[in-house]
Amino acid sequence: MGGWAIAVHGGAGVDPNLPRERQEEAKKLLTRCLQIGISALRSNLPAIDVVELVVRELETDPLFNSGRGSALTENGTVEMEASIMDGPKRRCGAVSGLTTVKNPVSLARLVMEKSPHSYLAFSGAEEFARQQGVELVDNDYFITEENVGMLKLAKEANSILFDYRIPAAGLESCSVGAAANSPLVMNGLPISVYAPETVGCVAVDSEGRCAAATSTGGLMNKKTGRIGDSPLIGSGTYAGDLCGISCTGEGEAIIRGTLARDVAAVMEYKGLGLQEAVDFVVKERLDEGRAGLIAVSKDGEVACGFNTNGMFRGFATEDGFMEVGIWE
Repeated sequence: MGGWAIAVHGGAGVDPNLPRERQEEAKKLLTRCLQIGISALRSNLPAIDVVELVVRELETDPLFNSGRGSALTENGTVEMEASIMDGPKRRCGAVSGLTTVKNPVSLARLVMEKSPHSYLAFSGAEEFARQQGVELVDNDYFITEENVGMLKLAKEANSILFDYRIPAAGLESCSVGAAANSPLVMNGLPISVYAPETVGCVAVDSEGRCAAATSTGGLMNKKTGRIGDSPLIGSGTYAGDLCGISCTGEGEAIIRGTLARDVAAVMEYKGLGLQEAVDFVVKERLDEGRAGLIAVSKDGEVACGFNTNGMFRGFATEDGFMEVGIWE
């Protein structure tokens, strides 16, 4: 085994005009989260504890789209979802439709460990949270002024369409400021009115145990009740004996491609290495969708892949390698 390794992400699909100060804020947050994970791995915490710890930190900071700072639904509220998976026995837990749970990833872990189920959603998940005594807050806690403004832009753009999307051909007729000048589109929405993306963490500990966790507020201006890829085991999150994967980007495309599981599958069935598997899946399984993913292997390798213009990401390994980046 090659020792421990960790990777984190804050979403794929980055506005190329993102201000320099915002880029630096994102890099600082990713670096801080890596340091938290590195310290935990050096203290011999199991990988499952590490990914939960790191994603909790990402959920608490409003910079990315999870926990506080989550994207807003069409009604201006927050509905969050998360999942977590422990590789050695492929145990998993997932939650959706959360409106008051401060740290969705921790509730997902409680579903895995304290319930007979793998997935709880909406009122059932909220009731389970109360039973477990997790920290609850008002929905307003999760809403930021910036996301209120982004929702307004998204609604202005959508007002000319029946659907909750903006086809690329229709961007010129949208009066949404910078969004109208952006050629980048994800899930039909211009990146400029797209909320910062999903967060995730994957880790392998010194015993070769892999784990993965993903958390998100979903799409800006999404329909209430919409469920994306992040809580779906095998799509947005997967961990097994060989690797751990967390995905981000266009959820509907990730779901169609069962992206996370496919990385593990081509390693298992085609004998590909970690980076080869990631590259193959990003190239062959997205069906013109836009997404990215991070991965670790049981041998202490790290990898990432994305077909967007950028992805917030960071990596560290036991041999001293550490990298934080946004662009290709």
